[in-house]
Amino acid sequence: MVYSDSMFPASPGIWRSSPEGSNSIKPREFHLHWVSELRDAGRGVAPDLLLQGHAPKSGQVFRNPALARTLRELGERGKAAFYEGHVAKAVVDVVRENGGVLTEADLKSHRSEVIRPISFQYQGVTLWEPPPNGQGLAALLLLNILDNFPLKALGHNSSDYIHVLTEAVRLTQTDVLRCLGDPGHVTVPVDELLDPSYGRTRARSISADRAMEGVEPGLQTGSDTVYFCVVDGEGNACSFVNSNYMGFGSGLVPKDCGFSLQNRGANFSLRRGHPNCIAGGKRPYHTILCALVTDSSTGQLLATLGVMGAFMQPQGHVQVLLNMLQFGMNPQQALDAPRVYVHFDQKSEQWVVNVEEGVDQTVAEELKRKGHNVNFPVTGHKRSQFGRGQIITVGDWWDLSVNQTNGPIRRVLWAGSDPRADGCAQGH
Repeated sequence: MVYSDSMFPASPGIWRSSPEGSNSIKPREFHLHWVSELRDAGRGVAPDLLLQGHAPKSGQVFRNPALARTLRELGERGKAAFYEGHVAKAVVDVVRENGGVLTEADLKSHRSEVIRPISFQYQGVTLWEPPPNGQGLAALLLLNILDNFPLKALGHNSSDYIHVLTEAVRLTQTDVLRCLGDPGHVTVPVDELLDPSYGRTRARSISADRAMEGVEPGLQTGSDTVYFCVVDGEGNACSFVNSNYMGFGSGLVPKDCGFSLQNRGANFSLRRGHPNCIAGGKRPYHTILCALVTDSSTGQLLATLGVMGAFMQPQGHVQVLLNMLQFGMNPQQALDAPRVYVHFDQKSEQWVVNVEEGVDQTVAEELKRKGHNVNFPVTGHKRSQFGRGQIITVGDWWDLSVNQTNGPIRRVLWAGSDPRADGCAQGH
């Protein structure tokens, strides 16, 4: 609220790098790109998010007094300040002006849910993720499949390691995108997918020498997400994520409110009978994730972590966890390490393995020989596709040189912040 009401400089990482054209991301202003996209779609851009009618450049000082007023009212009146009153009316007005059917009664009747997370035990730790309609199931299923391979012996970011990871991601994406939806409307087979026997069955589909054929997932798109994590002096932890989804969400800005509306409905399916088919009162496949890691034996908190980035998030969670658990990296090293991002390109109808700079070129060449479509090296601002993460661990349980059986975990907090974004690690 203080930053919105006063002023703050636009940081380079927030405002730059956005897709232009088919497969390129150029180092131009992120905000400027979406302003142009919205104008091309016939929508005006609200002055609340502009600086003298233009997108702010990195380093320019920006002020959003409308958002400050909205936040102040939320602080004074709570939920009712958003779901009722002038903010709710402004939200409904801008949606209906653009062809939507939202009503003030819809907003007033909204009820948030307290959910029970889902989990999977892997190599002595338990990874906890949000349940459906979120894609936490994807991260856990990925671990379920990978649990059948000697990942440490394969070597970090070796061609064999990335090959197995890639194939497991392809199987995971296919399964999850076919069955995940709002559990209030459909039955999602969480227990069946996380059963170790199912993981073994899927793992047997993976050849050590050749990429699979005929694995096709559903539609995948982009994100505009914020994640942070906190651990206090008493050991309480918070893993928090929020997102408008695509750049500035829908691009619709309620009058005098200072914020844009999300477009999470973009992940609904239009195929009748699909578990994720759009319907009234239904929630879509949701990509954002926030995770906790505990000791499988004692239940003691080991870490709070998150890696933003749409469909990269399950892959990012698993990669940084494996970096610590299998390869002995501390939180910052786990985030610094080069990552891979596996996705299905709708235009070419091919799976693509995006490999970040820092991985050896011979690895990329070997992946191609195994039949993978490899995009290497991914450099500069294009590295944003690999997500942006934050980690706090309780103790150095990831340090393979330390005997972790000599008593309880030491209450030293270790933190890491992703170099691909504008985050930071702080302690006091």
